[in-house]
Amino acid sequence: MIITRTPFRMSFFGGGTDMKEFFNEHGGAVLSTTFDKYCYVTVRHLPPFFDYKTELSYSKIERVEEIEKIVHPAVREAMKMLDTKDIRLTYEADLPARSGLGTSSSFAVGMLNAFHCLKGQYADKRKLADEAIHLERDLCQEAGGWQDQIAASFGGFNKITFKDNSYEVTPLIISPERKRLLNDSLMMFFTGFTRFSSDVQKANQATPETKAAKIERLKEMLRLVDDAQKVLVDQSADLNDFGRLLDHTWKLKRQTGSAVSTSGIDALYDKGMAAGALGGKLLGAGGGGFLVFYVPKEKQAAVRQAMKDLLYIPFKFENEGTKVIYYEAEDERQ
Repeated sequence: MIITRTPFRMSFFGGGTDMKEFFNEHGGAVLSTTFDKYCYVTVRHLPPFFDYKTELSYSKIERVEEIEKIVHPAVREAMKMLDTKDIRLTYEADLPARSGLGTSSSFAVGMLNAFHCLKGQYADKRKLADEAIHLERDLCQEAGGWQDQIAASFGGFNKITFKDNSYEVTPLIISPERKRLLNDSLMMFFTGFTRFSSDVQKANQATPETKAAKIERLKEMLRLVDDAQKVLVDQSADLNDFGRLLDHTWKLKRQTGSAVSTSGIDALYDKGMAAGALGGKLLGAGGGGFLVFYVPKEKQAAVRQAMKDLLYIPFKFENEGTKVIYYEAEDERQ
């Protein structure tokens, strides 16, 4: 039996520039972190006592005799890709799916990690990220960028740069005290709305706006990645500027597609800002999920009160990425 634990990611700057059609021409970069909310994938070979060959338990239960009959596209294509057969797979998570935290990609990475382990194979973080990108973007034909799979695989607070069909992961060098202060200044709330990221991406691509205008907006969002990085690594910089830059990038992000925000989300964001937040953004492709605010300590009680109808989610940054947390070889139990 194998159990993997894979973190969810929180993307601050550069979202949208990780789309291949953009970064291959203009370059791309994101600033993101993983944090201590996870998905867990348990995989074992199915004992030969049943009239089905594969059993899946996620939000649904599937029992099938043939891989091709699996409804869940990522599981089906991953099993075919890695020639994985006769398994029982269970998925659990600390936070809901379709909530803007890269949950589907974290699942894909954790599943691939478990499949390799079940076969007695070692897969490093880059291999898992590459395979998850191929799985979701090519085999499953899901619209979206590359950042989620990379963040879930590598873990930590990173600048991820994209160009020429490739990427580079650079951990941010931040003092422990400054990193703790940043963590303590961020507040996350669940809006209760969920949508598939790929659906949001498709809706945004259909938004009536000239291609040139979208590209210029993404270029400006790309420039903000370096500005935010400088704020974090420069000990003399005002860390509150990180919050103000978040407000700037959110206003740009809202203009990239009609599905990014809603009137309800805009109203929640405005309430948080009026209560004392310096900036914030909706995490993920848009359309719902989690709002994160940068809030000075003295204003946090007021923001909690303003967001009292929403679920508050405390969190801590994490640095490990996907990992196997339980391994028991099947032949050792026989």
